[in-house]
Formats: sequence, structure tokens, C-alpha cells
Amino acid sequence: MSGPHSGDPDAGDSDSEGPDWDGPDDSRRNAERTTDTGDGDVTIEDDGIVRWFLGTDDGTVVAVRDVLSSVAIVAVIALVLFAISGIWPPLVAVESGSMEPNMERGDLIFVVDDDRFAGDQATDGTGVVTLEDGQNADHEKFGQPGDVIVFKPDGSEYRTPIIHRAHFWVDEGENWVDTRANDEYVADATCAEVPTCPAPHDGFVTKGDDNSGYDQYHGGAGTTVVHPDWVTGKAMIRVPWLGHVRLFFDSLFGGMIAPVSFSQPASYGFLSL
Repeated sequence: MSGPHSGDPDAGDSDSEGPDWDGPDDSRRNAERTTDTGDGDVTIEDDGIVRWFLGTDDGTVVAVRDVLSSVAIVAVIALVLFAISGIWPPLVAVESGSMEPNMERGDLIFVVDDDRFAGDQATDGTGVVTLEDGQNADHEKFGQPGDVIVFKPDGSEYRTPIIHRAHFWVDEGENWVDTRANDEYVADATCAEVPTCPAPHDGFVTKGDDNSGYDQYHGGAGTTVVHPDWVTGKAMIRVPWLGHVRLFFDSLFGGMIAPVSFSQPASYGFLSL
């Protein structure tokens, strides 16, 4: 009787299992499965905190990333506007209606430094073209000749800035009521009847387009002749309605969180007309 040779390594059960060796394809698939599982592909340990912050899918980090992206976009836009404008803030909101219909309450106005984009007929030493000079030079802004300027009434840091049209320039000591003024806007008054006449210094006589008189004569702004140093900007572009957003937050936070008293400087961004 014969049987298997005891020295034959192949002898025995041919169905017995040996070690399970993975081939190259199996190793690649296992690696892919490992990568696809877990909390995320990017980790601080492997990729560093910056790459992790930019690449992670963690909900909190994604929310923070979105907020920072929005802030960065707003900051870039603000810097561009400042570069063009030359003043800060470059956007102001209109509070009332004395410039209607050319500017209305709630309009957002883009303003620039007064010496930028100056017209050919600008008053010497300023970049402002008055209504008087604009009529002769075909220089029109916001529906009428002449520039619309932003200024501090009486040069005060504690009063809300005004945005009105510059009508004409006067020299110190000039009897502007009798020589330059439109009688309609001074109610036929004489220089002796107007506190700001003769002019106490060089500057602009101003008026709101919808007001019945000059600011220097019962015109609502309550200011003397506007000295050039009091001019803080010049209106360039009007965006309807957007100013209501700023006015809302001004009333919300100014009235409820931090009330503004008469001893505090008024916010430049919210203009009185």
C-alpha cells in the first residue's frame, strides 16, 4: 500500500488556507477607504493650523470663515472708496429734506475731499464751484449749477454737519446782502438787518435747494459765512434709500445704547439739512 510521501511539502489537504496577502490594488483601495472615513481629511497635526482653518468642514469654523470673508470684502471696498474720496467716512446719510428733490431723506451720498475733481471755475484756494460761477461754466451737480458741500456750521465740532449748495463767495467785510444776494432769499432785508453782513471773514454763502432763504439768513442751518476750513467734503454721487440703513442704526444705537448729548461731537455720517 502506498501513501503520500512524508517529505513532500505539497502533500495534504489542497483546500487548506494560507496567509491572505493583499495585492497592490487592494492596498490602494484600503488607503482610499481610510482617507474617506473619520472627521475630515485636513488635520492640524498633519497640515498646520492655517491650512486646517481654510480647508476644514467643521461647521463652526466654516461660519467664522464666512464672516471673516465678508468683513474682508467690506474692508477692501471701504479702502477703495477712501482712496478715491480722500476723506473718512466717504459715505454719509441725509437726515432731512431741505435739498429736495435733488437729495431726499434716506439718500446715501458719496463725498470727496473738496479739492478733488474740481471744476474749471473753482474758487481760488478751494475745489468748490459756486452756483454763481457754475451758471457761467455749465457746471451742474444734483440738478442745479454749483457744488453741494458738506460743512461744519460755525466751524463747530459739536453740531451735525450740513450738506447744502454753495451759492457764492464773499470776502471779509463785504456787504454781500446788498451786492450779491438774491433778494428773494433774504426777504428784501438790508445788510444792517442780517447778522452775518458784512461778512466776518472770507467764505461761502450757502442754501438748501428747498429752503426759502440762505443759511446765513434764517435758512435753517444757523451758521455764519462758511469759512473754507469748515468745508469737509463735496457731494458727488447720490444712492437713493440706502441711507435709511445708517439712519436706522444711528437712531437704534444712539437713542437706546449710547445717547448723544449736546456735549458730544455729532456723527459725521448723519447729516442735517
